[in-house]
Amino acid sequence: MTTTPNRAATAIREFLKLESASGIILVGAAAVALALSNSPLAGLYALLIETPLEIRLGSLEIAKPLLLWINDGLMAIFFLLVGLEIKREVLDGQLSSLGQIALPGIAAIGGMAVPALIYVFFNFNNPGALGGWAIPAATDIAFALGVLAILGSRVPLSLKLFLLTLAIIDDLGAIVIIAVFYSGKLSLLSLGLAGAAVAVLIAMNLLGVKRLAAYIVVGVILWICVLKSGVHATLAGVVLAFTIPMRTKEGEPCPLRDLEHTLHPWVAFIIMPVFAFANAGVSLKGMTLSGLFGPIPAGVALGLFIGKQLGVFGFAWAAIRFGLASLPEGATWRSLYGTAVLCGIGFTMSLFISTLAFDYSMYDAAVSARLGILAGSFASAIAGFLILKSALSAPRQN
Repeated sequence: MTTTPNRAATAIREFLKLESASGIILVGAAAVALALSNSPLAGLYALLIETPLEIRLGSLEIAKPLLLWINDGLMAIFFLLVGLEIKREVLDGQLSSLGQIALPGIAAIGGMAVPALIYVFFNFNNPGALGGWAIPAATDIAFALGVLAILGSRVPLSLKLFLLTLAIIDDLGAIVIIAVFYSGKLSLLSLGLAGAAVAVLIAMNLLGVKRLAAYIVVGVILWICVLKSGVHATLAGVVLAFTIPMRTKEGEPCPLRDLEHTLHPWVAFIIMPVFAFANAGVSLKGMTLSGLFGPIPAGVALGLFIGKQLGVFGFAWAAIRFGLASLPEGATWRSLYGTAVLCGIGFTMSLFISTLAFDYSMYDAAVSARLGILAGSFASAIAGFLILKSALSAPRQN
């Protein structure tokens, strides 16, 4: 007879196998943070994420509150996984040919440009708020695919690939935006040391080094140098990913795929929920209705909910109508539109960019941006799910 603990363990294992599981955990972590921030435990929550942590080795020290260790450290691992996925797709996947990336590539451009323009429209007269223009330009790949997965086998494979490819291109765009627009005052010494670390990684790749441990050790050194350089530390994860070998002799293990496979559950079920828990805590104390509809939250929320669907679907429609691409096989215009609405789920990446756009000196702006992210992301998730459920239950016709 199966005992209760065994049944519970089996249920947990089955849940973690679901494609939507990571998205559900992500939402749960954000909900807990939001609840704590508006409860008598709000002070304890703030104390936790602001706990100072320090690592010192001689004159070299890294001293940050727990929140920044999460945003600069754990998220570097997230970007390492993103970089691995991008490299794999470029060399041997959906990004390996122009024909495969035409539709999602064009749609991704619209999905980044239109939300940014909507945000700028609402905040044009506020120079301090304009730094948040990239917040609604992001798409949360895990959350969006999780919602799509709830619909199961009714979703055409081509539509899943469209969303996955679009989100990967979107992530690549976010990486460029962070590198160009959200880097601080640069340290030439640290940049030089980072460059030397990159040179070592490239040399290891060219010399055929396959041991992942060697790349990780140099990658940690690279992360420290980038952290001290003024360039955002998470970019070290992307650079490291691009140097991990993928092409190997037949029968040999693939370091890139092995590392990607190892990191995926850690990122999906631990790193991203921890990030959401640390960054989604927004106190609504003293918040007024006019505050909820202020320029920053309105620009972010409408950028995600309206801008994403207009940009993604509008650019995709134009690409198909002008013969630059074709409608995904088995998909309809309604199902493509529903997928475009899902792209308005910014969540993790939008929250991350908001931490770069608004520092501690702009606390009110940061809180407003988070409110906009939560509102726009959840509205996009619910609307996209309902539209797709309706479109996929109806007879397919183009």
